[in-house]
Amino acid sequence: MDRYVVFGNPIGHSKSPLIHRMFAEQTGEQLDYSTLLAPLEDFTGCAREFFLQGRGANVTVPFKEEAYRLANSLTQRAERAGAVNTLSKLADGTLLGDNTDGAGLVRDLTVNAGLSLQGKRILLLGAGGAVRGALEPLLAERPASLIIANRTVEKAERLAELFDDLGPVSASGFDWLREPVDVIINATSASLSGDVPPIAGSLIEPGKTFCYDMMYAKEPTAFCRWASEQGASVAMDGLGMLVEQAAEAFFLWRGVRPESAPVLAELRRQLA
Repeated sequence: MDRYVVFGNPIGHSKSPLIHRMFAEQTGEQLDYSTLLAPLEDFTGCAREFFLQGRGANVTVPFKEEAYRLANSLTQRAERAGAVNTLSKLADGTLLGDNTDGAGLVRDLTVNAGLSLQGKRILLLGAGGAVRGALEPLLAERPASLIIANRTVEKAERLAELFDDLGPVSASGFDWLREPVDVIINATSASLSGDVPPIAGSLIEPGKTFCYDMMYAKEPTAFCRWASEQGASVAMDGLGMLVEQAAEAFFLWRGVRPESAPVLAELRRQLA
C-alpha cells in the first residue's frame, strides 16, 4: 500500500491523517497516511529515509523552506512561494516540490464561499510564508488591487516587488490604510494569541467587506469576531483552506480530485 505522511514538529494535533483517510474512502484509493514527527535538526535526513519507501508527503511548520531546498524539482507556484508543503516521489525517484496552500485558499474563497475575486480590492495582512504562498493564486484571479500590509513595511515591500509582474500589488504599513476594501485576508498568526492586527475599522464597509482568517478554532477567531463587530458581510475562518490544500495534494498524488464539502462538514462537526 502506498505510504504518505505529514512532516511537522509538533505534529500530534494534525488533522491531515483524518482528512486524507476520508478522501481515500470517498474515492476508493488505497493508501496509508500518518503523521511523522521530524527532528528539528534533521528534517532532510528524516525525509530522505521516509522516501526510500514512501510515495508522498505533506510538510507543515517549521519545515516548508527546508522541503523547498530538498526537492529536486519545483512547480512554478512552489518556486514563487519559496516554500513547499507537498512532496511527490516521481517515477525516476526524484522529489517534486509543490505548494498547494494558495490554491487551497482561493478554492475556499471562490468555490466554498462563492466569492468572485475579479476586480476586487484585496487587503492581505502579514508578509510571512502564508502570504508568499497565497500571492500568485490570488493575483491570478485578477483583482483590481492587492495590498500587502505588515508591521515591518520593508518585508511587505520586498514581496510586492517579487510579485509585481503578476498584477497590481503594493505594500503598506498596518496603520497607513483608512479607505474601505472589498476583501481582507488575515495571514498573520495573531489569532493564535487572541489578538487582531492593528488595522482601522474603517477598512470594513458594513454589509459589503468580506473578511477571512487563515486560522481556525472551535469558536470564531479574534479576527473574525472583530470583523463581525465592524459589520463585515462575512467573517470566515480557514478550516476550508486546510481541507482544500489537502484536496489539491491528494489530486497531485492520485490523479483524483476528492469532494471537499463532506470532509469539511465532518471536520466542522468534530471541531464543535
